[in-house]
Amino acid sequence: MTLRTIRFYEDQDLIHPRREGQRRLYGRRDRGRLKLILLGKKVGFSLSDIKEMLDLYDLREGDTPQLETALRRFSEQIDVLKRQKKDVEQAIEELTRTMSILSGMLRAHEAREPETMLEAAE
Repeated sequence: MTLRTIRFYEDQDLIHPRREGQRRLYGRRDRGRLKLILLGKKVGFSLSDIKEMLDLYDLREGDTPQLETALRRFSEQIDVLKRQKKDVEQAIEELTRTMSILSGMLRAHEAREPETMLEAAE
């Protein structure tokens, strides 16, 4: 993770390091939040989604609402990723079929070229 990325997360109010003069000190909480941000990005959540879930965690009104929200959001994201996986698999199948057709066309074209060259030589 770059320093620029960390500063961006600060600007987005996702982490809140303690300051001592010009220095920023990242405590255990900020490091934990950074790990959660990276995990969220890795599985496809937007920064606004991640911020919403982190903010819910900070409310500390009890575990139930936060856990229910997290479970719902995770389930929704799993559905999104499954749809994307299906789309990617279909695209791969289509490209594989198209490559097979094009390879056959290329072989047929290459097989005709020597005959064409012989006819031109005569």
